[in-house]
Amino acid sequence: MVDVTTATERPPLGFRLLQALRREPDWSAMPAEELLAFREAENRKRASRLLRVITGLPARGAAIRWQEVTLPDRRLRVRVHRPPAGGRQLPLVLHVHGGAFVGTAAQSDWINSHLAAQLPALVVSVEHRLLDAQTPLAAAVDDGWDVLRHVLQHGAEWGIDPARTAVFGESCGALISALAAIRARDADLHLQAQVLVNPAVDATDTMLDYASVAEYARTPTLAVPQLQLFQRLAVPPGTDPRAISPLHADNLNGLPPALVVVPTVDALADHGRRYAERLLESGTPTRLTEHRGAPHGFLSLPGVVPQAKAARAEIVEFLRGHLVA
Repeated sequence: MVDVTTATERPPLGFRLLQALRREPDWSAMPAEELLAFREAENRKRASRLLRVITGLPARGAAIRWQEVTLPDRRLRVRVHRPPAGGRQLPLVLHVHGGAFVGTAAQSDWINSHLAAQLPALVVSVEHRLLDAQTPLAAAVDDGWDVLRHVLQHGAEWGIDPARTAVFGESCGALISALAAIRARDADLHLQAQVLVNPAVDATDTMLDYASVAEYARTPTLAVPQLQLFQRLAVPPGTDPRAISPLHADNLNGLPPALVVVPTVDALADHGRRYAERLLESGTPTRLTEHRGAPHGFLSLPGVVPQAKAARAEIVEFLRGHLVA
């Protein structure tokens, strides 16, 4: 099933102003220490209350706090969003933010707090390890999967109903979420839904071989040099890129129903389209929606990209249909 929104083909004015003001780093020549410094500064900005004019105001009354998850071999922070009324036996939405080598769960407070309030549900956003020269994408994939298992295994402590669980990710986080859905199927854990927003699903040598990559090679939220850096960091020499590429998974049968959200002004638009096709070919109920004129990462930019509100409404509708009794 494919829905295409009736919005403008051009990026919104606020986004075009952001594009004019933003100075893009030299991704191709960025040394490791400069990447870490850039990440720290960028994540402070994304978590800033002042930036909420761009990233959106959280839902009124929703409780948001950091919490630590203790796993057998490491500890991870998660950002937990609870509905205003609280309650027990809530549905669980496990969220993974985008950014790959930069990004924080705090940048997604707008969407996650509104999901928590409107469904209602417990939304747990994973502050996964970010890519760098010592940290491949496989580590972040493990973080998403291990937090999902932990919360489900300790459902009573978290106040959730494990039988009503969905995964939700954006960009690289969508890749992590898609792989979590595949791992859950293989582990006989029954998820009810998956939501994949502007997903990156191909980390192989064909990652850049899509028409949308050529058409939208440079935007302020994603450019080909960023994708090239992502590819270098994600797949160190000697590792198999297919293992972290949902698009190339051998078997996509038996997965939970999927909503794939594609902004059209996005180098990765064809990643999402092709993954939706593969899911449908495998018999997984899948809805593909396209938002014309919206750029990559638009769900974290509701202050300058009005299409984000339409996407939020369809995500709420989709998850309510699969999670709310």
